[in-house]
Amino acid sequence: MTSLAYRHQRVQRLRRLVDRRSARADEGRFVIEGLNLLEEALKAATPIEAVYLDAGWSSDRLSGLVAQCYEQGARVFELEAGVLARVAGTVTPQPVIAVVGMPAFTLEDVRAAGPRLLLVCVDVRDPGNAGTVVRSAWAAGVDALVCCEGTVDVYNPKAVRASAGAVLHVPVVAAGPATDVLSELGAWGLTRLATAVEGGSDYATTDLTRPTAFVLGNEAAGLALAELRPLLDGVVSIPMAAGAESLNVGMVAAVLCFEAARQRRHGVPPRDDATR
Repeated sequence: MTSLAYRHQRVQRLRRLVDRRSARADEGRFVIEGLNLLEEALKAATPIEAVYLDAGWSSDRLSGLVAQCYEQGARVFELEAGVLARVAGTVTPQPVIAVVGMPAFTLEDVRAAGPRLLLVCVDVRDPGNAGTVVRSAWAAGVDALVCCEGTVDVYNPKAVRASAGAVLHVPVVAAGPATDVLSELGAWGLTRLATAVEGGSDYATTDLTRPTAFVLGNEAAGLALAELRPLLDGVVSIPMAAGAESLNVGMVAAVLCFEAARQRRHGVPPRDDATR
């Protein structure tokens, strides 16, 4: 096993993949950190190109996972003391990071699969929020996540960590302008429901059993409803206690997706309709 110093070209490439969206897009690779994510990558049969270990750190679990990666063709490198912490840039760096292949999904791939439930992110900027959205999507059985132009890269290391490995399981599409995406989804016959803090129909009394796309907006500004309204079929809101301002976009995604899952499981008849 080769030991690599901070200025080694492989380590510098690793830094670029951690720091730059453009590098991840150009190479079709991204970085995962820690034992849990490495284990998820193996479960998801994600192509693992290389594994980098912190010098002197070992455990039976780590050794077992690294052996599996090696058997599948991954190269394994040891980083000199302190290098992994500088590359990862986290307060408590993990003992292992890996470079893995980035899945490449298009809107056509999603359409061909016959989607029943989608999430659409419009100008969601915080990587932690984006990762939570993906995690909620995976847990609730969402068919795909569509990230419109202006949304943060879900393969950003912070987003990947927040997703708890969900980015390795949920199809994610990096798409164009929201107007183009919503027009396309409408042509597929999906009900496009925007989310708003107030003024929309109660999400729990809206029919979510039909093929549906929830449209999530920017953390601070929300959705530009005036511009997007002609491309939407309705607006839903989540009733909150008096004085509460809003929910985190990741929490909104979780609430809506699990309500859709509940309705589809139990066939509860809706009492209202956001498209009326």
